[in-house]
This record gives sequence, C-alpha cells and structure tokens, in this order.
Amino acid sequence: MTIKIRQERMIRVIAAILFTFAAPRSFPADVPPSSNSALIPGINVEEIVARLDQNNHQRALALRSYEGRRSYSLTYHGITGSRAAELEVVAHYQAPESKSFNVVSQSGSKVLQSKVLERLLESEREAAQVDNQRGTALTPENYKFTLLGSRPSPYGGCYRLGVEPKREDKFLYRGEICVNAADFAVESVNAEPAKNPSFWIKKTRIEHRYQKIGQFWLPAFNQTVTSVRLGGTATLNIVYSAYELH
Repeated sequence: MTIKIRQERMIRVIAAILFTFAAPRSFPADVPPSSNSALIPGINVEEIVARLDQNNHQRALALRSYEGRRSYSLTYHGITGSRAAELEVVAHYQAPESKSFNVVSQSGSKVLQSKVLERLLESEREAAQVDNQRGTALTPENYKFTLLGSRPSPYGGCYRLGVEPKREDKFLYRGEICVNAADFAVESVNAEPAKNPSFWIKKTRIEHRYQKIGQFWLPAFNQTVTSVRLGGTATLNIVYSAYELH
C-alpha cells in the first residue's frame, strides 16, 4: 500500500468518527467545584431522567437564537506522518433547527480543512434537525440509565448516570453523564461510540463539557480522541466562547 493511499484512508477514518460525535451533545477554569447542596435525597434514576427530558424540552423552546465563537484544532500523528489544521468560526443558531457558520480563519493541512473540518460543520447543520435530535436524545427510548452516585461540581453538584444504548447505532454512545442537580441539565459526557463506524478505528473516547449561560446550558469544550488500527491517533479539540443570546 502506497503512502498516499494510506493517508487518504486515514483521513476517511478520521472523518467517519468526527462527523458522528464531534457536534455538541469544560467547566470554566476559574469556577471552583461547589458542594452537593442541590442534591435531592432519595431521588431515583427514573425521576432524574424524566426531569432531564422535561427541562431539556423547556429550554429548547425558550432558546430562540444565539451566536458564539468556536475554535477547532485537529491533529493526526501516525505511520504516514503528522498533520494538523485549525478552524475559527462564528456559529449562528436560530430556533427551531437552523445553524449557520461564518469562517473567520483557517490554517494548517488543506486536506484536513476541506475533508474533515469544513464537512464537520455541514454534518452539524444536519444534526440540528428536530427529527435527528430526538433519535439521539438522552431519553428512555434511546438509552438505559443507571444511577452511579453523585459528585460536587461548579454548579452545585450533579448526579452521575451510566448510559447504555438500547440499539447499536453509530450516533449513540455508552459511558457516563453528569446531570446538574438544580437545573437537570447535562454538565458533562464521558463516553465511547455504541457502534464502531469503521473497521479501521480501534478506540474512541469522547468528552463533552457544558457551561451555563443565563438559563441555558451550552457547549464549552469537546475533545474526541481516536486510535487507528494501523497505528496513529487523531485528536479534535473544540473550544466554545463569546456566546451572545438573542
């Protein structure tokens, strides 16, 4: 196999996993963890999930529009060498399902820019559609939930839930989420895909962190790390900032 063919295959592998999981689903560094004072004694997992679903629905109805800045950083290190690319965009959201992006700057590998990062934006536009959101939402229709405990958080404590997908779907995941005890919103996700989207992918870890902006919970940080069977690792970091709610 020539080096060029290997490089093209690796790019397709990187794209396959990032298109699936990079769209938002770290706590601000200057906010120290608080106590578990918001936790409700004796609450069960069914009630937590029901409140999560209800509050997510109410917040979605209330959020009319916003814009924010995103910084994408993608690196790949493997047997075919190393590549890197960066992309800076301003994202615009208009309820109920419209997303658009204005590219501010881009640098690095032209291939990663065009084949991965720019296509990633298009993939997120599609993911914003209402039907697609419901099919991947954190609901009993899509997941089995287990209450693992609780922990302090910057927002008053959260419930730790284990999530197991009810079907093998590349758009679902298994792992752990933390649900804010006061707002019943997801503070963080640490997971892996429910279904491997490609034979060439050995392992993928997904980390999402959310922050509270006004009454809403919006993405703050996303990291997706993919290990490839033929050797190599792709890492995508997305930092979200400068939100303006309208």
